[in-house]
Amino acid sequence: MTSLNAHANEMSSVDALAPIFKASGDPLRLEILRVLRRDTFGVLELSQLFDMRQSGMSHHLKVMNKAGLLEPQREGNAIFYRRPLHLDTDKPTDQTIRQIFEAVDRVPLPPNLQEKIEAIRNQRADQSQAFFARYAEQFREQQELIAAFDLYAEPVAALIRKRSGKHQWQTALEIGPGEGAFLPVLAELCGHVVALDNSRDMLAKATRTCIDQRLNNIDLIEGVTDTLLARGDGFDLVVANMVLHHVPSPADIFLDASALMNNGGCLVISDLCSHDQDWAKENCGDLWLGFEPEELTAWATDAGLSAGEQLFIGLRNGFQIQVREFWKNGGQI
Repeated sequence: MTSLNAHANEMSSVDALAPIFKASGDPLRLEILRVLRRDTFGVLELSQLFDMRQSGMSHHLKVMNKAGLLEPQREGNAIFYRRPLHLDTDKPTDQTIRQIFEAVDRVPLPPNLQEKIEAIRNQRADQSQAFFARYAEQFREQQELIAAFDLYAEPVAALIRKRSGKHQWQTALEIGPGEGAFLPVLAELCGHVVALDNSRDMLAKATRTCIDQRLNNIDLIEGVTDTLLARGDGFDLVVANMVLHHVPSPADIFLDASALMNNGGCLVISDLCSHDQDWAKENCGDLWLGFEPEELTAWATDAGLSAGEQLFIGLRNGFQIQVREFWKNGGQI
Protein backbone atom coordinates (compact mmCIF):
# COMPACT_ATOMS: atom_id res chain seq x y z
CA MET A 1 0.00 0.00 0.00
CA THR A 2 2.84 2.36 0.90
CA SER A 3 4.53 1.83 -2.47
CA LEU A 4 1.23 2.50 -4.26
CA ASN A 5 0.82 5.79 -2.36
CA ALA A 6 4.39 6.80 -3.18
CA HIS A 7 3.81 5.98 -6.86
CA ALA A 8 0.60 8.02 -6.84
CA ASN A 9 2.43 10.99 -5.31
CA GLU A 10 5.16 10.76 -7.95
CA MET A 11 2.58 10.70 -10.74
CA SER A 12 0.82 13.67 -9.15
CA SER A 13 4.09 15.65 -9.15
CA VAL A 14 4.73 14.79 -12.78
CA ASP A 15 1.18 15.78 -13.71
CA ALA A 16 1.70 19.14 -11.99
CA LEU A 17 4.86 19.78 -14.02
CA ALA A 18 3.24 19.13 -17.39
CA PRO A 19 1.33 22.47 -17.64
CA ILE A 20 4.51 24.38 -16.81
CA PHE A 21 6.49 22.78 -19.62
CA LYS A 22 3.57 23.13 -21.99
CA ALA A 23 3.11 26.82 -21.18
CA SER A 24 6.82 27.54 -21.50
CA GLY A 25 7.30 25.46 -24.66
CA ASP A 26 6.75 28.45 -26.93
CA PRO A 27 9.46 30.90 -28.08
CA LEU A 28 7.19 33.94 -27.68
CA ARG A 29 6.27 33.01 -24.12
CA LEU A 30 9.93 32.59 -23.23
CA GLU A 31 10.56 36.06 -24.68
CA ILE A 32 7.75 37.42 -22.50
CA LEU A 33 9.38 35.86 -19.43
CA ARG A 34 12.69 37.49 -20.33
CA VAL A 35 11.04 40.90 -20.66
CA LEU A 36 9.36 40.45 -17.26
CA ARG A 37 12.64 39.74 -15.46
CA ARG A 38 12.51 43.06 -13.60
CA ASP A 39 9.76 45.05 -15.27
CA THR A 40 5.99 44.91 -14.93
CA PHE A 41 4.06 45.44 -18.15
CA GLY A 42 0.41 45.76 -19.11
CA VAL A 43 -1.27 43.77 -21.87
CA LEU A 44 -1.20 46.71 -24.28
CA GLU A 45 2.48 47.34 -23.58
CA LEU A 46 3.35 43.69 -24.17
CA SER A 47 1.32 43.75 -27.39
CA GLN A 48 3.35 46.80 -28.43
CA LEU A 49 6.64 45.09 -27.57
CA PHE A 50 5.87 41.98 -29.62
CA ASP A 51 3.83 43.54 -32.44
CA MET A 52 0.74 41.41 -31.92
CA ARG A 53 -2.96 41.95 -31.31
CA GLN A 54 -4.16 42.34 -27.76
CA SER A 55 -6.41 39.28 -28.01
CA GLY A 56 -3.47 37.07 -28.97
CA MET A 57 -1.29 38.45 -26.18
CA SER A 58 -4.09 37.99 -23.66
CA HIS A 59 -4.33 34.30 -24.61
CA HIS A 60 -0.61 33.72 -24.03
CA LEU A 61 -0.73 35.56 -20.70
CA LYS A 62 -3.75 33.54 -19.56
CA VAL A 63 -1.96 30.25 -20.28
CA MET A 64 1.21 31.39 -18.52
CA ASN A 65 -0.73 32.70 -15.54
CA LYS A 66 -2.60 29.40 -15.15
CA ALA A 67 0.71 27.51 -15.19
CA GLY A 68 2.18 29.76 -12.50
CA LEU A 69 4.82 31.38 -14.74
CA LEU A 70 3.51 34.87 -14.10
CA GLU A 71 0.85 36.62 -12.05
CA PRO A 72 -1.48 39.57 -12.64
CA GLN A 73 -1.10 42.82 -10.78
CA ARG A 74 -3.98 45.29 -10.78
CA GLU A 75 -3.03 48.96 -11.25
CA GLY A 76 -6.35 50.76 -11.02
CA ASN A 77 -8.44 49.73 -14.00
CA ALA A 78 -5.47 48.16 -15.79
CA ILE A 79 -3.96 44.70 -15.37
CA PHE A 80 -0.18 44.38 -15.43
CA TYR A 81 1.85 41.17 -15.33
CA ARG A 82 4.97 40.20 -13.46
CA ARG A 83 6.85 37.09 -12.47
CA PRO A 84 5.51 35.48 -9.27
CA LEU A 85 6.84 37.01 -6.07
CA HIS A 86 6.60 33.83 -3.99
CA LEU A 87 8.35 30.66 -5.14
CA ASP A 88 8.73 27.85 -2.62
CA THR A 89 12.22 26.33 -2.77
CA ASP A 90 10.87 22.97 -1.55
CA LYS A 91 8.03 22.70 -4.05
CA PRO A 92 8.91 20.79 -7.28
CA THR A 93 6.71 23.01 -9.47
CA ASP A 94 8.24 26.20 -8.07
CA GLN A 95 11.73 24.75 -8.42
CA THR A 96 10.99 24.08 -12.09
CA ILE A 97 9.66 27.60 -12.64
CA ARG A 98 12.74 29.08 -11.01
CA GLN A 99 14.99 26.95 -13.26
CA ILE A 100 13.11 28.20 -16.33
CA PHE A 101 13.62 31.81 -15.21
CA GLU A 102 17.33 31.21 -14.63
CA ALA A 103 17.69 29.65 -18.08
CA VAL A 104 15.96 32.46 -20.00
CA ASP A 105 17.80 35.13 -18.00
CA ARG A 106 21.12 33.84 -19.31
CA VAL A 107 20.11 34.92 -22.82
CA PRO A 108 20.43 38.70 -23.36
CA LEU A 109 17.54 40.60 -24.89
CA PRO A 110 18.01 41.48 -28.57
CA PRO A 111 18.73 45.19 -29.22
CA ASN A 112 15.45 45.83 -31.04
CA LEU A 113 13.42 44.52 -28.10
CA GLN A 114 15.50 46.51 -25.64
CA GLU A 115 14.83 49.64 -27.71
CA LYS A 116 11.08 49.02 -27.53
CA ILE A 117 11.30 48.59 -23.76
CA GLU A 118 13.14 51.90 -23.50
CA ALA A 119 10.44 53.53 -25.62
CA ILE A 120 7.75 52.36 -23.18
CA ARG A 121 9.79 53.55 -20.21
CA ASN A 122 10.20 56.93 -21.92
CA GLN A 123 6.44 57.13 -22.41
CA ARG A 124 5.96 56.52 -18.70
CA ALA A 125 8.66 59.08 -17.82
CA ASP A 126 7.06 61.71 -20.06
CA GLN A 127 3.74 61.12 -18.33
CA SER A 128 5.34 61.62 -14.90
CA GLN A 129 7.34 64.70 -15.95
CA ALA A 130 4.26 66.30 -17.50
CA PHE A 131 2.44 65.96 -14.19
CA PHE A 132 5.23 67.59 -12.17
CA ALA A 133 5.60 70.39 -14.70
CA ARG A 134 1.87 71.06 -14.46
CA TYR A 135 1.63 70.91 -10.67
CA ALA A 136 5.06 72.16 -9.55
CA GLU A 137 3.53 75.01 -7.59
CA GLN A 138 1.11 72.67 -5.80
CA PHE A 139 3.58 69.82 -5.31
CA ARG A 140 3.30 69.63 -1.51
CA GLU A 141 -0.50 69.88 -1.57
CA GLN A 142 -0.78 67.14 -4.21
CA GLN A 143 1.59 64.78 -2.37
CA GLU A 144 -0.07 65.34 0.99
CA LEU A 145 -3.35 64.07 -0.43
CA ILE A 146 -1.70 60.71 0.30
CA ALA A 147 0.79 61.34 3.11
CA ALA A 148 2.10 64.37 4.95
CA PHE A 149 5.86 64.78 4.52
CA ASP A 150 6.71 64.34 8.21
CA LEU A 151 4.93 60.97 8.38
CA TYR A 152 7.65 59.32 6.32
CA ALA A 153 10.52 61.82 6.54
CA GLU A 154 10.89 61.59 10.30
CA PRO A 155 11.18 57.76 10.43
CA VAL A 156 13.67 57.84 7.53
CA ALA A 157 15.73 60.53 9.28
CA ALA A 158 15.63 58.58 12.55
CA LEU A 159 16.83 55.42 10.82
CA ILE A 160 19.72 57.23 9.12
CA ARG A 161 20.74 58.97 12.34
CA LYS A 162 20.69 55.64 14.18
CA ARG A 163 23.07 54.18 11.61
CA SER A 164 25.34 57.25 11.51
CA GLY A 165 26.88 56.28 14.85
CA LYS A 166 28.69 53.38 13.20
CA HIS A 167 28.67 54.48 9.57
CA GLN A 168 30.25 57.77 8.61
CA TRP A 169 28.25 59.08 5.67
CA GLN A 170 30.79 61.07 3.64
CA THR A 171 28.75 61.22 0.46
CA ALA A 172 24.99 60.95 0.02
CA LEU A 173 22.58 60.97 -2.91
CA GLU A 174 18.89 61.82 -2.78
CA ILE A 175 16.97 60.62 -5.83
CA GLY A 176 13.95 62.82 -6.53
CA PRO A 177 14.32 65.44 -3.76
CA GLY A 178 11.13 67.27 -4.76
CA GLU A 179 11.11 70.65 -3.04
CA GLY A 180 14.23 69.68 -1.08
CA ALA A 181 12.51 69.27 2.28
CA PHE A 182 14.71 66.29 3.26
CA LEU A 183 17.99 67.86 2.15
CA PRO A 184 18.67 69.62 5.50
CA VAL A 185 18.79 66.20 7.18
CA LEU A 186 21.32 64.88 4.68
CA ALA A 187 23.34 68.12 4.73
CA GLU A 188 23.68 67.81 8.50
CA LEU A 189 24.79 64.17 8.48
CA CYS A 190 26.94 64.00 5.32
CA GLY A 191 29.95 65.90 4.07
CA HIS A 192 28.73 66.12 0.49
CA VAL A 193 25.22 65.62 -0.87
CA VAL A 194 23.96 65.29 -4.43
CA ALA A 195 20.28 65.92 -5.18
CA LEU A 196 19.17 64.40 -8.49
CA ASP A 197 15.87 65.19 -10.22
CA ASN A 198 14.72 65.02 -13.83
CA SER A 199 12.17 67.80 -13.31
CA ARG A 200 13.64 71.25 -13.84
CA ASP A 201 10.70 72.84 -12.03
CA MET A 202 11.15 70.71 -8.94
CA LEU A 203 14.92 71.23 -8.98
CA ALA A 204 14.35 74.99 -8.97
CA LYS A 205 12.26 74.59 -5.82
CA ALA A 206 14.98 72.45 -4.21
CA THR A 207 17.54 75.11 -5.11
CA ARG A 208 15.43 77.74 -3.33
CA THR A 209 15.31 75.50 -0.23
CA CYS A 210 19.10 75.20 -0.24
CA ILE A 211 19.50 78.97 -0.54
CA ASP A 212 16.95 79.77 2.16
CA GLN A 213 18.46 77.28 4.62
CA ARG A 214 22.08 77.99 3.62
CA LEU A 215 22.88 74.42 2.68
CA ASN A 216 26.34 74.83 1.16
CA ASN A 217 27.37 71.19 0.77
CA ILE A 218 24.71 70.19 -1.76
CA ASP A 219 25.02 69.84 -5.53
CA LEU A 220 21.72 69.88 -7.43
CA ILE A 221 21.82 67.99 -10.73
CA GLU A 222 19.15 67.76 -13.40
CA GLY A 223 19.03 64.27 -14.87
CA VAL A 224 18.55 60.61 -14.07
CA THR A 225 20.72 57.97 -12.42
CA ASP A 226 22.41 57.29 -15.77
CA THR A 227 23.78 60.84 -15.53
CA LEU A 228 25.68 59.99 -12.35
CA LEU A 229 26.73 56.55 -13.56
CA ALA A 230 28.36 58.18 -16.58
CA ARG A 231 30.29 60.50 -14.24
CA GLY A 232 31.50 57.60 -12.11
CA ASP A 233 30.13 59.02 -8.85
CA GLY A 234 30.10 56.91 -5.67
CA PHE A 235 27.99 57.34 -2.53
CA ASP A 236 27.88 55.93 1.01
CA LEU A 237 24.17 56.63 1.36
CA VAL A 238 21.37 56.75 -1.21
CA VAL A 239 17.87 57.94 -0.27
CA ALA A 240 14.65 57.77 -2.29
CA ASN A 241 11.61 59.16 -0.47
CA MET A 242 8.24 58.43 -2.11
CA VAL A 243 9.91 58.20 -5.52
CA LEU A 244 9.47 54.63 -6.74
CA HIS A 245 5.78 54.99 -7.57
CA HIS A 246 6.67 57.85 -9.93
CA VAL A 247 9.46 56.19 -11.96
CA PRO A 248 9.03 54.16 -15.19
CA SER A 249 11.02 51.13 -13.96
CA PRO A 250 11.29 50.91 -10.15
CA ALA A 251 13.55 47.85 -10.32
CA ASP A 252 16.15 49.89 -12.19
CA ILE A 253 16.42 52.28 -9.23
CA PHE A 254 17.81 49.40 -7.19
CA LEU A 255 20.25 48.38 -9.91
CA ASP A 256 21.48 51.93 -10.44
CA ALA A 257 21.64 52.70 -6.72
CA SER A 258 23.73 49.57 -6.17
CA ALA A 259 26.09 50.59 -8.97
CA LEU A 260 26.41 54.07 -7.46
CA MET A 261 26.98 52.88 -3.89
CA ASN A 262 30.37 52.35 -2.30
CA ASN A 263 31.06 49.03 -0.59
CA GLY A 264 29.19 48.90 2.70
CA GLY A 265 26.82 51.61 1.50
CA CYS A 266 23.15 51.86 2.37
CA LEU A 267 20.02 52.49 0.31
CA VAL A 268 17.03 53.84 2.26
CA ILE A 269 13.62 53.87 0.61
CA SER A 270 10.23 55.05 1.76
CA ASP A 271 7.24 54.31 -0.44
CA LEU A 272 3.66 53.16 -0.52
CA CYS A 273 2.58 49.59 0.02
CA SER A 274 0.23 48.18 -2.62
CA HIS A 275 -3.20 49.83 -2.60
CA ASP A 276 -6.27 50.13 -4.81
CA GLN A 277 -6.91 53.89 -4.69
CA ASP A 278 -6.77 54.63 -8.40
CA TRP A 279 -7.42 58.35 -7.96
CA ALA A 280 -3.77 58.73 -6.93
CA LYS A 281 -2.71 58.31 -10.55
CA GLU A 282 -4.61 61.35 -11.79
CA ASN A 283 -4.31 63.53 -8.69
CA CYS A 284 -0.76 62.75 -7.60
CA GLY A 285 0.95 61.66 -10.83
CA ASP A 286 1.54 58.11 -9.59
CA LEU A 287 2.55 55.54 -12.20
CA TRP A 288 2.21 52.62 -9.76
CA LEU A 289 -0.25 51.94 -6.97
CA GLY A 290 2.40 51.07 -4.41
CA PHE A 291 4.46 47.90 -4.03
CA GLU A 292 4.44 44.64 -2.14
CA PRO A 293 7.36 44.48 0.35
CA GLU A 294 8.44 41.27 -1.37
CA GLU A 295 8.79 43.17 -4.65
CA LEU A 296 11.29 45.60 -3.15
CA THR A 297 13.21 42.75 -1.54
CA ALA A 298 13.36 40.81 -4.82
CA TRP A 299 14.57 43.84 -6.77
CA ALA A 300 17.19 44.56 -4.11
CA THR A 301 18.42 40.97 -4.10
CA ASP A 302 18.68 41.03 -7.88
CA ALA A 303 20.81 44.18 -7.55
CA GLY A 304 23.15 42.52 -5.05
CA LEU A 305 21.77 44.28 -1.97
CA SER A 306 20.79 42.76 1.38
CA ALA A 307 17.59 43.78 3.16
CA GLY A 308 17.95 45.35 6.59
CA GLU A 309 15.49 47.03 8.92
CA GLN A 310 11.92 47.67 7.82
CA LEU A 311 9.11 49.77 9.24
CA PHE A 312 5.45 49.97 8.22
CA ILE A 313 3.34 53.04 8.92
CA GLY A 314 -0.44 52.87 8.59
CA LEU A 315 -2.24 56.10 7.63
CA ARG A 316 -5.79 57.12 8.45
CA ASN A 317 -6.77 57.40 4.78
CA GLY A 318 -6.08 53.71 4.16
CA PHE A 319 -2.58 54.02 2.73
CA GLN A 320 0.41 52.28 4.28
CA ILE A 321 4.03 53.42 3.95
CA GLN A 322 7.03 51.13 4.12
CA VAL A 323 10.48 52.38 5.16
CA ARG A 324 13.21 49.97 4.08
CA GLU A 325 16.99 49.82 4.17
CA PHE A 326 19.25 47.76 1.90
CA TRP A 327 22.99 47.24 2.22
CA LYS A 328 25.77 46.60 -0.26
CA ASN A 329 28.52 44.03 0.33
CA GLY A 330 27.95 43.24 3.96
CA GLY A 331 27.44 46.78 5.21
CA GLN A 332 24.43 45.77 7.29
CA ILE A 333 24.64 46.26 11.01
